[in-house]
Amino acid sequence: MKIQLANFPHYKQHDVMDCGPTCLQIITKFYGKFFSIQKIRTLSQIGKTGVSLLGISKAAEKIGIQSVGGNITFEKLEKRGQLPCIIHWRKNHFVVVYKITKKKVYISDPASGLHAYTHDEFLNNWAYTSINQKAAGIALLLSPTPDFYLTEEDITEKRGSMSVLLKHVFHYKKLLKQLAAGLLAGAVIQLIFPFFTKALVDVGVKGADVQFIYILLFGQLLMTLGQTSVELLRGWILLHITARVNLSILSNFLNKLLNLPLSFFDTKLNSDILQRIEDHKRIEALLTGSTLNTLFMMIAFLVFSVLLFIYSPTICMVFIIGSAIYFAWIYIFMEKRKKLDFKRFELMAQNRAKTLQVVNGIHEIKINDCGTKKIWEWEGIQAKLFRLNVSTLSLSQYQQVGATFINQAKNILILFLATRLVIDKQVSLGDMMAIQFIIGQMNAPIVQLASFLQSYQDAQISMDRLEQIQHLEDEESPAKNYTYKMPPGRSIQIKNMSFIYPGAGNKPVLNNLDFTIPGGKTTAIVGSSGSGKTTILKLLQRISEPTSGEIYVDNLPFSMISPKFWRQHCGVVMQDGFIFSDTIANNIALNEEFTDPAEMDRAIHIANIEQYIKSQPLGIYTKIGEDGKGLSGGQRQRVLIARMVYRNPEYIFLDEATSSLDSSNEKVIMERLYNFFEGKTVLIVAHRLSTVKNADNILVLDNGNVVEQGDHNALVAKRGYYYELIKNQLELGN
Repeated sequence: MKIQLANFPHYKQHDVMDCGPTCLQIITKFYGKFFSIQKIRTLSQIGKTGVSLLGISKAAEKIGIQSVGGNITFEKLEKRGQLPCIIHWRKNHFVVVYKITKKKVYISDPASGLHAYTHDEFLNNWAYTSINQKAAGIALLLSPTPDFYLTEEDITEKRGSMSVLLKHVFHYKKLLKQLAAGLLAGAVIQLIFPFFTKALVDVGVKGADVQFIYILLFGQLLMTLGQTSVELLRGWILLHITARVNLSILSNFLNKLLNLPLSFFDTKLNSDILQRIEDHKRIEALLTGSTLNTLFMMIAFLVFSVLLFIYSPTICMVFIIGSAIYFAWIYIFMEKRKKLDFKRFELMAQNRAKTLQVVNGIHEIKINDCGTKKIWEWEGIQAKLFRLNVSTLSLSQYQQVGATFINQAKNILILFLATRLVIDKQVSLGDMMAIQFIIGQMNAPIVQLASFLQSYQDAQISMDRLEQIQHLEDEESPAKNYTYKMPPGRSIQIKNMSFIYPGAGNKPVLNNLDFTIPGGKTTAIVGSSGSGKTTILKLLQRISEPTSGEIYVDNLPFSMISPKFWRQHCGVVMQDGFIFSDTIANNIALNEEFTDPAEMDRAIHIANIEQYIKSQPLGIYTKIGEDGKGLSGGQRQRVLIARMVYRNPEYIFLDEATSSLDSSNEKVIMERLYNFFEGKTVLIVAHRLSTVKNADNILVLDNGNVVEQGDHNALVAKRGYYYELIKNQLELGN
C-alpha cells in the first residue's frame, strides 16, 4: 500500500502518557477502522507511568492485529519491516514510522504531528543499541489479520467540541437578542459616518459653509456618544454571558471528574488534570476578548462592503482579493501553531509537575542535599519552554511581517485607484475621503478576524481536551442498573477473587481468594509488605474492580450495588488519608454544612484528640494547613479516625490507622474503637499486634494468598506464619 505524507492518518495525544495508545489508534485508522482512545487505553492497561511496548502489543492482539516487537536494525526495518510500525523514540516516547525512502524517514508523532527526518537524524533519536555492530532500536511491527476486519469498531469519531461551547452560549437567548440589537445599532451608526465625511468635504469644505460644518461635527459627536454607550452595554452583556458560560464549562468538568471511577485517577497525572482546568482560560479569552469585536466588525464589514461596491466595484474587488491573500498567508501558519500548542501543553504539564514536586518535596530535598539536581531538572524544562517560545515568536513574526506587507500593499493599490478615479472625475474628493474611511473600517475586521481565528484555534484545542474527559463513562451510568438498597445482613464474601494492577506483564497481587468477613464482627488482615492487604481494602471501597472472581454483600453481588451508595455506608481510614486546608470541624464532618455537636464530641473523644483541640484558641474551628501541615503524624491520624467515627458507618475499613501513634495513645484509641465497633462489620489492616490481637478473626496473607486464619490465640498456638510475623512483638510484650 502506497503511503503519502499528506494523507496518512494522524491523531494528537491529549495527555503526556497517551503516546502509545495514540500510535495504535493511528495505525488502526490507517487500516480502515476507528477505535476510541479510551478503548485502546483500556486494552493496553495503561498506568500512571504510561504504557509499555508489551501493553501496546497486547492491545493490538485483542483487536486482531498481529504484533512482533524487539530490537531491529535500521537496515532490516527499511527493507523488510512491516510499515506502518511503532518505534520507541528518544527513550521516552512512542511514534509511528509509516514510510522510509532513500533519504528520508517519515513519522507520525502523536505529540507534534507529521515529520520527515534524514536517516542520520532518525538514527540519532531511535537507535541506541546495536546488533552485529549495526545501529538498532526498539520497534513493534504490526500486521492486521482477518479478525481485525471482523472486530467491531467504535461507531463514530467524536467531533464538534466547539458545538458544546455554542450550546452553553445559546442558553442565554434573551441576552443574545439584546446583544444582537446592540450590534445592529452600532453597525447603523458606523454606516452613517462615510456619508458625513463625504458631505463634510463636498458640501461644507467645497462650499465654505462653516455653519454646515458645525452641524455635521455636532451630529458626529452625538453619534460617537451613542456608539460608545452601545459598546458599553454590549460589553456588560457579553461579560455577563461569558462569566456564566465559563462557570458552567468548568463546573461541568469538575462534576464530571467527581463522577468518574476512582481508577481513572490512577492512570492520570495530576498535572494533566490541572492543565485542563487552566485550559478554560483560553475559552474565556475567546468569549470576552475577540468574539464581541469580531462579531460586531464582521457585521460592519458586510455593510461597508456593499457600500464600497456602490462607490467602486473595482476597488471593492481589489480589497476582497487582497484580503483573501492576507487570510491565505495567515492560514499557512495555523497548522504549525497548532503543533506548537500541543507541545506547549505537554511541556506545561511537565513544568507544573516538576514545580509541584520541588515545592511539596522541599523537606526531602533539603535533608538529602539534592537541591542542585532538582533545580537542574527544572531548568531543563524551562530551557525547552524557552526554545518553544522562541519558535512560537519566530513563527508569529514571520506571519505578522508577511500579513502586514500584504495588507499595506493592498491599501496602497486602493489609494492609487481612488486617486485615479478623482483625477478622471469619476468620483468627487468627498467620495475619495469616504472610500478611505470605508477601507479603514474594513481593514480592522480583517485584522480582528485573523486574531479571532488564532484565538478560536486555541480555544478549540482546549475544548477538545476538556471534552475528551466528558466522553468517558461515569462511574454510575444509568445503563448499569445499580441497586440502591443495602441487604439486611452485613457479611462480605470474597469468592475466587484475583487482582492485577494495570500494566502489561504485571503479576497478580491477589490469587483466587476465598474468605468471609462476618457481619457485625471485626476481622483483621496481617501479612508482610506487598502481600496484598491494602489492595483488598481498595477493592472493598470500589476504587478498583477485581480482575476475576466476585465480592458479595450478604449474597448480593458487589458489582450490582451503586458505588456511591455503598460508600455512604462505609467509613475508611487509610494510611495516606487526605487532610483538607480547612477547620478541624470541617475536616471531621466533611459532608455536612452544620455539624452535630453530640456526634462531634463523641468522634473527638474516641479519637483521643480532645487535649490538642482544647489547647487551640479556636478549638474545633482551628484552621489546618494544606494536607495537614501543622499537625504531627499522630494528630493527622486522629483527625482521620474522628472523621470515620463521625460518619457512624455500618462498614469500617482501617489501613494502618494507628501506625503513627505512640503506644499509650494507640491503647486508649483502640479500646474506645472496639466499643464503637460493636454491631458493625470491621476490616483492619495492620502490622502492630496491639491493633489486631482483639479481632474476632485474623486473615494471614502471603504473596496474595490466605495462608492462615483464626483468632490470635489459635494462630499463636499454631506457631505458623502468623507467629513468625509477630514473634518479635510477642517477645517485647513478654
